[in-house]
Amino acid sequence: MAKNKKNTVKAPSVKQNSKKAKKVIVEKVVKKSTKKTIPKKAVVKTVPKKAIAKPVAKKAVVKKIIIKKSASSKNSIKKAVKKAAPKKAITAVKKAIVKKVAAIKPVEIVKQKPAPKLKLPVVKKVEVALSTEKIVKVGVKTKKQLVVVVPQPVIEVSNFPKNKVKTILISQPKPENDKNPYYDLSKKYNLIETFRQFIKIEGIPVKDFRSQRIDILEHKAVILTSRMAVDHYFRMCNEMRVTVPESMKYFCINEATAYYLQKYIQYRKRKIFFGHQTIQDLVDVIRKNREEKFLLPASDVHKEQICDFLDAINIKYTKAIMYRTVSADLSDIKNLNEFDILAFFTPAGINSLKQNFPNFKQGNTRIACFGAATANTLLKNGYRLDIYAPNPKNPSMSGALDQYIKEANKR
Repeated sequence: MAKNKKNTVKAPSVKQNSKKAKKVIVEKVVKKSTKKTIPKKAVVKTVPKKAIAKPVAKKAVVKKIIIKKSASSKNSIKKAVKKAAPKKAITAVKKAIVKKVAAIKPVEIVKQKPAPKLKLPVVKKVEVALSTEKIVKVGVKTKKQLVVVVPQPVIEVSNFPKNKVKTILISQPKPENDKNPYYDLSKKYNLIETFRQFIKIEGIPVKDFRSQRIDILEHKAVILTSRMAVDHYFRMCNEMRVTVPESMKYFCINEATAYYLQKYIQYRKRKIFFGHQTIQDLVDVIRKNREEKFLLPASDVHKEQICDFLDAINIKYTKAIMYRTVSADLSDIKNLNEFDILAFFTPAGINSLKQNFPNFKQGNTRIACFGAATANTLLKNGYRLDIYAPNPKNPSMSGALDQYIKEANKR
């Protein structure tokens, strides 16, 4: 009985056989369906058992329906287009669009091309403006030169014989340099020249200047008629502890006075204007700066022509007396008749002549005067006038002396 137990195999039960058969059937069905349509994972997760064999047919049906609908919609759209817009209307619209595009293109080109060339027309406009300004300035200058100026009075010169000239006394301080027109005269005609100042200039004290109630810093421009005016202008500023600003404008009557400013200021860093010899040469420059208030440093005895001229142009100015002229001591000169010509430049010089030499008789001594005021003062004191400047031929004293000596030394 024990041997039979070892060799015998248990037969499967009925329940087990039925379960196995079911599994085999299910596996066969699943394999058949997955081979054709859907993978195993999709079947297990999503597709129920009943719908495993049917999805292919449903998808085909859906596609056919969509195709039919789309075709019908396209046909309907085409028909609607044909009814609403015939071919002629479409072609007209196309032509209009082409025309608009053609019209737009040149506008775009015009906008693009001038962009890099915008700088050139601006420069041209600036150049034209500058040229017009120059023309206007020239026109204004010509008008300015036509300003009515009081003419100088006619001075009568004597017809005294022009004897030979060997010696000259010039009533001015001796020049520091050899570059002087009077030195040129002495070399040209072998003359003996003597420089002796007949007047002495004294500066007015600060107390006397303050009594005039003048504020120097209120004035933005200064008119300087001589080196003395330059010296006493800066002297007064120093004594009053006034610092002259760098923006101050200087209007000098001649070039020598302008260069003399280097003694007190840096010439290059200032606004300096100068004329040839008279205040009329500065008309254009003064008028351009008419908005400024001018200061005129002067002596107690000064030329009224400058004030009359500034009044005629309607310029705001203040006359500031900063120095006075006094007769110098001329006791070292024993006899004035030793000189062939005496040259005077101011009325104060004539007054000094009368004061220092009351018994002087002119005789053969010729007297030269510069300026109408000096000449009139000479005539009032009973002296004879032989040489006068400025005149139409010679605007300077040196030129008038040169012409006279040239004619006198020929004889």
